[in-house]
Amino acid sequence: MKINSTPTKDNFYMPAEYARHRGCVMIWPVRPGSWPNSGAEAKKVFAEIARAIAESEQLWMLADEAHLPEVKVEFENDKNIHPVMIPTDDAWARDVGPTCVTDGTTVRGIDWEFNAWGGQVDGLYAHWEKDDAAAHLICNEISLDYYDAHPFVLEGGSVHSDGEGTVIVTEACLLSKGRNPKMSKEEIEKQLQEYLGAKKIIWLPCGIFNDETNEHVDNVCAFVGSAQVVLAWTDDQSDPQYAMSKACLDVLENSVDAKGRKFTVHKLPIPSNPVCVTKEELMGYQFEEGEDVREEGERLAASYVNFYISNGGVVVPQFNDKNDKVAVDILGRLFPDRKIYPIYARAIIVGGGNIHCITQQIPE
Repeated sequence: MKINSTPTKDNFYMPAEYARHRGCVMIWPVRPGSWPNSGAEAKKVFAEIARAIAESEQLWMLADEAHLPEVKVEFENDKNIHPVMIPTDDAWARDVGPTCVTDGTTVRGIDWEFNAWGGQVDGLYAHWEKDDAAAHLICNEISLDYYDAHPFVLEGGSVHSDGEGTVIVTEACLLSKGRNPKMSKEEIEKQLQEYLGAKKIIWLPCGIFNDETNEHVDNVCAFVGSAQVVLAWTDDQSDPQYAMSKACLDVLENSVDAKGRKFTVHKLPIPSNPVCVTKEELMGYQFEEGEDVREEGERLAASYVNFYISNGGVVVPQFNDKNDKVAVDILGRLFPDRKIYPIYARAIIVGGGNIHCITQQIPE
């Protein structure tokens, strides 16, 4: 049921990603403009990730009517994975699904407006009606009341909460002209506070280099505990990511959270070598009119910050890079009570995202 109120008025807030939760939502990858060769490789990786997550929580795998039988066959022996028939335009559950809020007892969803990361200005495909409808359909499927935040445009990957009143975002994304151009920064901040129950918004200037979401925060910085974050980092000053990460570090080091605490920043290296689209991968795409196209050699927004925290583990992207193990070791120290699941994620990143992008957490 749609709630005619706002989360703040009802004392609801966005919990931390690392808080215990009911489960998560994923979407089966089939869009030919995102997933080369009909998603053959992507589906294998999605299934591996889903099974890792489902070891400690429930998971709902969305698909349209044409692909639901395929999903049912794939997961017929996985008791915690539930196929659901909800059509979408692509497979980015974090961005199109409901952002969930809680009052400590009850969970509700937020249905933001979704416009494919920029609408007519710089959106990534021309039609996104199914994606925009997904959030309230998911809420109906898993029995969540929800708030309708339309026409405010927001994606789930563009906000990250500590569950204690602090939310981090990037200016590059939330102030982009394709989202809410008629609103000032102050007005956008008030909207975030009203819907996420936030007391303080930390505005980082930017995200990961060449991130086509206009630099979502979930690819560059994430909470890992109270007043603790990981930040994507490189020491290579010739890499364009260096200046971007340094600008974010400057903000974090000169900020306090909603409770007045200084941040502890854990630097998480980006891959040592850029991850780029290959000629073979490019041949596997089928782009439709109005869709953003890829180019051979295009640098992809690879980051280890884009991990997923399950109740029992942390699913960490891997890129066949020497920093893979470094990232696993750092996250293992930060989450000593959770199992680390290193998963080769190239098949996801060639679709334009990463592990966190394809999951949407549902709190308890």
